Amino acid sequence: MATAAQVRHTLKGSPMRKRLLTTLGLGLVLTAIVVVLMLFLTGTFHKKVAAANEAFTPGRPAGNATLVTVQSVTIDAVEPAVGTIRPVYESAVASKIMERVVEMNVKAGQHVKQGQVLAKLDNSSLKNRLEQASSSLAAAQANADQTLDTLTRTKRARQSNVATDMELKAAENANKASQADLARAKQSVQEATIALAYATILSPMDGTVVDKKVDVGDTVSPGQVMLTLFDPGRMQLVATVRESLAQQLAVGKPINVHIDAINASCTGTISEIVPEAQSASRSFSVKVTGPCRPGVYTGMFGRLMIPLGQQKLLVIPQAAVRRVGQLDLVDVAVKQDGKTFLERRAVQLGERMNDQVCVLSGLQEGERVALPTP
Repeated sequence: MATAAQVRHTLKGSPMRKRLLTTLGLGLVLTAIVVVLMLFLTGTFHKKVAAANEAFTPGRPAGNATLVTVQSVTIDAVEPAVGTIRPVYESAVASKIMERVVEMNVKAGQHVKQGQVLAKLDNSSLKNRLEQASSSLAAAQANADQTLDTLTRTKRARQSNVATDMELKAAENANKASQADLARAKQSVQEATIALAYATILSPMDGTVVDKKVDVGDTVSPGQVMLTLFDPGRMQLVATVRESLAQQLAVGKPINVHIDAINASCTGTISEIVPEAQSASRSFSVKVTGPCRPGVYTGMFGRLMIPLGQQKLLVIPQAAVRRVGQLDLVDVAVKQDGKTFLERRAVQLGERMNDQVCVLSGLQEGERVALPTP
């Protein structure tokens, strides 16, 4: 067996030894490259950020920029509750009989008066029914008159002992039967008259046609809605209010309403608070009525402004805000070595009030912001 000295002597100067040294050297070079790359990525070779105790260099000089102080104002805070405009009075006009529509006198958006003819249904069969009922009534009336005359003569004959009690009883029964037939005939005429009136669809109220669901030639069935009416002079906002705020509201209390579509605000009156919370959202339905402004239509989006008391807010002029992408930026005046510089700062804004805007974060009361130079 070869000794260790013999193995070393064999590897010395052999090609295997050269390949081993080459592989080892290549591994060391790759390791050094990886280490240098990691140091570069961690910023070892970059200039370091100035420490906190080093001198701070602010933004551009303020120059002649107009500076405005961040002010604190106290306002009446409100929380909006979204809702939908609905009519107070709305009517779905439906057919009471199954007939074909032969006349339609209105269209969507048209204003109608109470009692105005909206549509007509085919009434030929109803007229025939009324004529038959009238004929039956005439026959029943004639029979009733005859039995009454017979009863009168029989009573006289009985007083003269010409007629028997049985004949008198038969005459009385015949008269009662004829009177019953006459009452049924009158009832049939009344029913036929009412059914004939159902063929003429009248407006139940003064209002505006919302939607016309049938047209001439359509066959309607009992209970089928033909058109919908609403009173445009009486509208209401039906809003969903969370239960913690609903406790602060009361029926008859005035409250502000804002209609986004026409950008208008008005004061309404709480007319109803539905005494049942929605289990999914834990909220109540609140109905607010008020004078109907022009341009308000059913289905519009509205907001109920629920008062929350007074709240302190910071405000700055809207002109001081610059919108860059998704950020709201302002130039804040800072002093450094007796000089005024402008530092650009991102802020979070709230509700806009005329030419001013609320600042939720990013500024403090007393700081000054720069207005854009003309």
